[in-house]
Amino acid sequence: MGRARLARLHGIATSYAPSPGKSVQTADDTVVAVLAALGVDASTPHAVRSALAAYEDGAGRALLPHTVVARPDRPPDLTGLPEGTALRVETEGGGTADLGATDPAALTRLPLGIHVLEAQTPGGRTARAPLIVAPDRVPAPPGRSHGFLVQLYSLLSRRSWGMGDLGDLADLAAWSGRALGTGFVQLNPLHAAVPGPPTDPSPYRPSSRRFPDPVHLRIEHIPEYADLAGTARLRADELAARAHTLRSEVLERGALIDRDAVWALKREALELLWAVPLSPGRRAAYCDFLAEQGQALEDHATWCAIAERHGPDWRGWPDGLCDPRSPGTARLRHRLLDRIDFHCRLAWLTDQQLAAAQRAARDAGMAIGLVHDLAVGVHPSGADTWAQQDAFAAGMSIGAPPDAFNARGQDWGLPPWRPDALAAAGYAPYRELLRGLLRHAGALRIDHVMGLFRLWWVPEGRPPTEGAYVRYDGEAMLSVLALEAQRAGAAVIGEDLGTVEPGVRDALAARGVLGTSVLWFERDYGGGVRDAAPRAEAAEAVDGPGAARAPEAVPDGSGAAARILAPGEWRSGCLATVTTHDLPTTAARLTGADVALRERLGLLAGPPERERSRATYELAEWMGELVRRGLLPEGQGDEEAAVKAVHRFLLRTPARMVGVWLPDAVGDRRPQNLPGTWDEYPNWRLPIAGPDGRPHTLEELAASPRLHALMRELSNGKR
Repeated sequence: MGRARLARLHGIATSYAPSPGKSVQTADDTVVAVLAALGVDASTPHAVRSALAAYEDGAGRALLPHTVVARPDRPPDLTGLPEGTALRVETEGGGTADLGATDPAALTRLPLGIHVLEAQTPGGRTARAPLIVAPDRVPAPPGRSHGFLVQLYSLLSRRSWGMGDLGDLADLAAWSGRALGTGFVQLNPLHAAVPGPPTDPSPYRPSSRRFPDPVHLRIEHIPEYADLAGTARLRADELAARAHTLRSEVLERGALIDRDAVWALKREALELLWAVPLSPGRRAAYCDFLAEQGQALEDHATWCAIAERHGPDWRGWPDGLCDPRSPGTARLRHRLLDRIDFHCRLAWLTDQQLAAAQRAARDAGMAIGLVHDLAVGVHPSGADTWAQQDAFAAGMSIGAPPDAFNARGQDWGLPPWRPDALAAAGYAPYRELLRGLLRHAGALRIDHVMGLFRLWWVPEGRPPTEGAYVRYDGEAMLSVLALEAQRAGAAVIGEDLGTVEPGVRDALAARGVLGTSVLWFERDYGGGVRDAAPRAEAAEAVDGPGAARAPEAVPDGSGAAARILAPGEWRSGCLATVTTHDLPTTAARLTGADVALRERLGLLAGPPERERSRATYELAEWMGELVRRGLLPEGQGDEEAAVKAVHRFLLRTPARMVGVWLPDAVGDRRPQNLPGTWDEYPNWRLPIAGPDGRPHTLEELAASPRLHALMRELSNGKR
């Protein structure tokens, strides 16, 4: 009983529901392990009693919570303060405000920002805590818009060095905004990867979410490139020629995108450019960037420099280097100043090209521009976990519990943030992360947005079935998000596919966070429309954050499928798409190529005949729906017409944003990621291709009649 109470006090759920009406108790040893990761010993009855007493003496008697959150018309709960307690605020701008006797409502009238609240009781006790004064809502997207969803590495032009880059992104934005009237381009996470070889190609297991990866740089767009001379110029030309060969291998000879080979060429080119002196103006801009980014950038660059010498897993580094603040690290930092400067320079150059891509999007008339993606976590051996060890729960990994679609549960191999550490730090790590991502964004997509409220923690060495939900302060997490989004003038999209606890979608909608609605999942699974997005138990992430799984068309093989939602039943506060990077392309669904691929790889959930029958049933159901609504005037049997029709359906919904998966526009049959596979399928390494599998360059995409015909439907429908 005492252990259960201790778990509740620390936000650990002692049970979970794998399916409606079913409850499973969390194992005691799991609770003990999770509490230990939060710095609480609950291994024995005596330890539990001591921990409860310590809580009552500490958090239970504290005058103020670790972080105080206020927003308009929602004052913080300060009922625990003694009557007559005086409040004083040090504002973010350097001013002070004496509020006199306890008046929580006065805090809501302060300027938005991160302040410091000081309380002094009549008896002389004092306390200080960060005060977050946030807006009620994140900015709404301006009007209704449509745009592309794309994995940047897959978008190669005739100028790429073997994979899509920020120059290609700027070109895509400039062309599609001007020629097609698109309002945004949504990207995969551009976070810095853990270096290889081999580098994990997944953009959802980064080394750092705070800084982008310089592998995305367009080398020729760096101003110092024009100043290369002599042997440096000759070497740069040789590298460019090798990059041409690498690009040709991918585009013309069927090779996979090789991130490590691309980075080897770019890194050598960047070494040449780093040796070129910066002009006075650029030197001043670089120094400003260093000052602005501060300790976070220095730590990131230091990790990169040490990783070059000792490998990318900091947990195996020599004694003393595992601590970024140790004397040993300080000494090595001094010896590696040049390498640290090199990696700082790369972060600056990447930031500049991201800014240029967003300017290109806005100059082309895009109301939103770039939509960046925030992965749900980071690699356990990467730069972020090294630099912010106190913020992460050691020995834990996030994932998903068992459910109706995956009895084994999931372990994503990503360490979770400690909710207590975030609160104690005034959510500074989270704030800095959001601020960095929003620097050059018109909107931000948050992968597995339910993680702002709770995450499934799996103790190291145990199966995902032996995990537990750990709760975060959703009000604080959303308030920080709303504050940083308003400062950046950016909208926010939450990836809320999967099992979502009751009330979460309502809370997100109330704060203006858009959801994600995928055509194939929008059905009435509960006998009635719920929040115009009845997917709570219908589509679960599989084999990784953000991966989505469609429910079976006929769940038990005996009855009708859940009813397809009419367009008017969809929620307006969403990004509506037909598919995503983790799902089959539309052409693959229409032709059965998705089932054939999974059959070939042994991934079908049942006998092939049954799976093909279910896929055929669901497709026929959708085609009938489109015909009944007059959205398929061309008639059935025409693949391109059917792709247009499902997008016409999206335009009938009230969705604020309509996204087109860029490979869909040219009939690509191949998914970018196939959940459940590792070496069996080339996840995250495929260029965009046509129906025949031949890669399409950005130049070919821009000239594609099929793409233009589809996008005319979007433009006409919007009007």
